[in-house]
Amino acid sequence: MIDNPRIEDLRRRIQKDPASIAFAQLAEEYRRIGEYLEAIRVCQAGLDQHPAYLSARVTLGRSLLELGRVQEAEAEFERVLGSAPDNVVARRALDDIRSRRGRVDAQAGAPARVNLPAPRDPVLAELEAWIEVIAERRRARHN
Repeated sequence: MIDNPRIEDLRRRIQKDPASIAFAQLAEEYRRIGEYLEAIRVCQAGLDQHPAYLSARVTLGRSLLELGRVQEAEAEFERVLGSAPDNVVARRALDDIRSRRGRVDAQAGAPARVNLPAPRDPVLAELEAWIEVIAERRRARHN
């Protein structure tokens, strides 16, 4: 039994109202303390009743990713972005998955996949610009 008042409160709320959307908060609390299997279980049960609840899908994807279930996580993040293309957490997670896969592919001799940032995500756009500046500096040093 986990000694966490927030988790206990959310559990009680869900017991009183099994159709409550508080399941998403409970799952996120489990994810934060590293209880990924429980977070996944809670998300899946809640999403059976609320399949369009995107923040729960993000929590599910993040928990799956923590357990190395990359393909399942990727599918969840893609589903979120299909409904909410501007969801920054899902976009970053999906870009990270694809970036890692691209590095693995490159190490294996396959061409790396190109992952463009979300068009309206200024943080990723700035990061991309910095990466280009660093790449230009490295090219200049080697020429």
